[in-house]
Amino acid sequence: MSGQSPPEKLRVGVIGGGFIGTTVGRAFEEDPRSTVVALADVSEVARAEAGNALYVGQGSQYERYEAMLDAEELDAVLIGTPHAFHYEQVTAALDRGLHVLCDKPLTTDREKARELAERAETSDQVLMVGYQRHLNEAFVEARERWADSELTPRFISAEITQDWISRFEDTWRTDPDLSGGGNLYDTGSHLVDAVLWTTGLTPTSVQAEMKFADEDDRVDERAQLTVAFENGASASISVFSDAPCVREHIHVWDDEGAVYLEGRQWEPRQLTEIREDSTTVSPYIDQQRGEDKAAVFIDCIESGKTPPATARDAFAVTALTEAAYESARNGERVTVSLD
Repeated sequence: MSGQSPPEKLRVGVIGGGFIGTTVGRAFEEDPRSTVVALADVSEVARAEAGNALYVGQGSQYERYEAMLDAEELDAVLIGTPHAFHYEQVTAALDRGLHVLCDKPLTTDREKARELAERAETSDQVLMVGYQRHLNEAFVEARERWADSELTPRFISAEITQDWISRFEDTWRTDPDLSGGGNLYDTGSHLVDAVLWTTGLTPTSVQAEMKFADEDDRVDERAQLTVAFENGASASISVFSDAPCVREHIHVWDDEGAVYLEGRQWEPRQLTEIREDSTTVSPYIDQQRGEDKAAVFIDCIESGKTPPATARDAFAVTALTEAAYESARNGERVTVSLD
């Protein structure tokens, strides 16, 4: 189907009836080019609630996602399940010739992420990852600063705060067997992706310190990463999970000044340009213009264009994240391999 418009509405199956499944699923329902025809979730309650939200009848609700993939006529799937399940679910969908929109992170295993990146690059199927910073006007404009000039980022400081540890206590997000780790693999994954994608830099090593909330040192509630890049740049990336509110600050300096990307909660971010003699809030950003994931995903299927957040982008995030956990546990700087 890649490169041409489907003859009818894109038929989407939803795997995971939680927040991502229902919110992004609704976007598919509201887009005239697509419709949600089936959903799968291990929870009967979640299936019923998502079915009501997405207008999917009981006959097309499944406990096992494999049963849905085998029984339904689908063109694509939306995956919004706990992180540890993404690899097997993405693989199962691709094996059946389906396009895939997968929530972040793509996987919690470096080698599996690399495998999916290589597979996506040699396939006609679209594999898009749900890193929404790639659709945020402030981040898109900031990225163009370095993509369209001889400037290169030199020093980056990035942090995000959230009441994550208390909010998600006793949920799958604080169960490392389901989440892959702690906040660095959850909200922190967006921050890591934002730094890598916006700057276009290639990480080479990381030194990390973490405060863990569990005895097995798997669920981080505080993470501080010092990242080195190929061009000699460095970044300080911090995730703090015991704060009263959500704030994000990403500051990127080059030889002519800096770009500040900042915001509160999950609102669109503000872009501020810093120069030696001036500070300017970008006047070109329409905060209401941001495109939704479902619409962009459909665009990529119809046009054959590369999705804004690729499996290769997600592989870099997983590689850096896994290296950071290793460094925090052994106390040493760890090489980040993107080969």
